[in-house]
Amino acid sequence: MCGIVGYIGKQKASAIILEGLKRLEYRGYDSTGIAVQQDRRFEVAKKIGRVDGLIKATSAQKIPGFSGIGHTRWATHGGVTDANAHPHVSSDGKIALIHNGVIENYASIKKFLLTKGYTFQSETDTEVLCNLIAYHYQKEPVPAEGSRFLESVRKTLRHVQGTYGIAVMCGDCAAEIVAARKGSPLILGVGDGEYMLASDVSAIISRTQNVVYLKDGELVHITAQGFGITTLEAEDVSPVVDKITWNIADAELGGYAHFMEKEIFEQPTALENTMRGRFSEDGSTAQFGGLNISAVDLRQVDRVHLLACGSAWHACLVTEHLIERFARLPVEVDYASEFRYRNMPLGSNTLFFTISQSGETIDTLAGMREAKRKGYKVLAVSNVVGSTIAREADGGVYQHVGPEIGVASTKAFTSQILIGAMLSLYLGRMRDMSFSEGVEVVNALKGTPDLVRKVLEQAPRIREIAKRFAHYHDFLFLGRLSLFPVALEGALKLKEISYIHAEGYPAAEMKHGPIALISENCPSVFFVPSGEMFNKVVSSMQEIKARKGKIIAIATANCDLPAGLADEVITIPECHESVLPVVATVPVQLLSYYIAVELNRDVDKPRNLAKSVTVE
Repeated sequence: MCGIVGYIGKQKASAIILEGLKRLEYRGYDSTGIAVQQDRRFEVAKKIGRVDGLIKATSAQKIPGFSGIGHTRWATHGGVTDANAHPHVSSDGKIALIHNGVIENYASIKKFLLTKGYTFQSETDTEVLCNLIAYHYQKEPVPAEGSRFLESVRKTLRHVQGTYGIAVMCGDCAAEIVAARKGSPLILGVGDGEYMLASDVSAIISRTQNVVYLKDGELVHITAQGFGITTLEAEDVSPVVDKITWNIADAELGGYAHFMEKEIFEQPTALENTMRGRFSEDGSTAQFGGLNISAVDLRQVDRVHLLACGSAWHACLVTEHLIERFARLPVEVDYASEFRYRNMPLGSNTLFFTISQSGETIDTLAGMREAKRKGYKVLAVSNVVGSTIAREADGGVYQHVGPEIGVASTKAFTSQILIGAMLSLYLGRMRDMSFSEGVEVVNALKGTPDLVRKVLEQAPRIREIAKRFAHYHDFLFLGRLSLFPVALEGALKLKEISYIHAEGYPAAEMKHGPIALISENCPSVFFVPSGEMFNKVVSSMQEIKARKGKIIAIATANCDLPAGLADEVITIPECHESVLPVVATVPVQLLSYYIAVELNRDVDKPRNLAKSVTVE
């Protein structure tokens, strides 16, 4: 949440910062602002709404200067107002600051600062942090060597509780920025005679592919001549410069109307990249190079515990079904936000997995740290190389699907399911899954991208269905076994981007309460697979139809549905149970997307949401 951009170099800072903020709007778009240092003072422009609105309403793009900071906000403390927008400037005019995170003890600090004569123009915890840095800067003696500015930030951060990713400028220090992180991502871009800060690489990829991922408790002091990294304890840190493996074209729309649309249609390629190089030579099992756990230790595991939030939690529910089905291991799925506050009994041979596209989800990170604190091995599934979760996990699997810009997850979600299926195969082959069954699953997994392509070919028809159903205000999504989590995901997608109320349930649970909602004005989306569940699901559909409910059926190709039972049928290819949840997900992604477009919603930036949740 919240997008941070900073720049020091030889180019005009305002234009570069505003370009970076545009690329970070998916992290928060309640308000935006920029501060550029010019002649020992700050030129500040900020406004509620989007970056384009800021540019139109102010002279932000014309502000001179070669160093500056910018921010796009997802509101936490204080309403969406110009005054609460970042950057904030201290009441003495010395310090300008942008912040992602939450300062939990801001109230007591504010009370202290009021006694020292500092004043406040906003309701934010960020302005409190800004004034506290100004207070320490005023008190800090001029050092014989080192930076008074850096030390004032360091001293301030020792007094705050909570999370932060910050970038700070000082009016007395031309072309200097101090940045620090704890629980909120922050990246330093190392360019040709210039340096950039960002909370996401998408903001800096147009200028450099060389980055340093800051760790919790680290501060970076940037000048026009270079940078240095230290800890809160003033210990020097040797920076590790990594190279971003994707380019600016991956973060562009490329002819699509929205990033969500682009990312839906990128799924065949994304799934191919997820699987590349991850099957054994004999074609009977999966293989992973980064788990950092031996086969001997894996065979000792007697329970798997999965932690995630949002769509990733739904992917975990699918993975639970697949691991229990193919590896015969009991699986527990927890909301990461709840796990750290529970005191549940855990067996000594439990293996944890955390799932997070960004690798920065604060609740998932906290859950992972809690499991590690208790002595458990924790593996991660993440899409972002160098992310905090990826770095702190004992091992893991990268998704390799490229940047996902749309707030509503699509290709990352199906990739997570596919990795779950591969893990179930991998663990199953270590136990009692036969060679021939392993080969069958591998072949099914390899065929998934082509199956998804076949579903995507139906996009024009799904769009027409969406137009006919876009005026309804309530939806139910219903599935069984591994398709129940897909029903949850379908309901979430529709809620996220169209603002239509939707709920997901196991189909058989309809008669235990939710059927009271059924009417001509509440359509139901059913997942109808062939096999043992077919007749059961059809029976639930008939219960809906008897009460005049409208039905959209997503059915596998060989299902012989009774005539007239469904108002609309979207056919998906018949496929192996290990990949069915991936294939069945695509129609509801398209349905939700096209309904949102029909309603003229801002698909990539739905209200109140942000892509990476970095506040608890």
